[in-house]
Amino acid sequence: MSGKVVGFELNSQQPEKLKDFYSTVFGWQMESSYWDYTPVHTGNKDDRGIGGGIAKGPEEYPHGTRIQIQVDSIDFTLKEAKRRGARDMTEKMEFDDFWLAYFTDPEGLGIGLIEQKK
Repeated sequence: MSGKVVGFELNSQQPEKLKDFYSTVFGWQMESSYWDYTPVHTGNKDDRGIGGGIAKGPEEYPHGTRIQIQVDSIDFTLKEAKRRGARDMTEKMEFDDFWLAYFTDPEGLGIGLIEQKK
């Protein structure tokens, strides 16, 4: 399904503080960090919750929360988003099982796009 929210990312210049805060206050489970990103599990095997991560925020989005939306085509979605006022787009990045790109909507909210490899 295209357009489904599949995750979140909390950006900070001090991600270690956020990891401690969210694991203590809400009981979120943290995985090992890689690429300045720590995967987060907000639920358990019986009540999964939405997954996400805590990251050292990049220059263009140093603090804030970004949702991640699954799309059929990042290229098409970025083109349409830009046509409708999005800005601060990143290049599409390749990972093992998916591609990822970011933009800010017309109001400055951060959005991540995920396109699964077929």
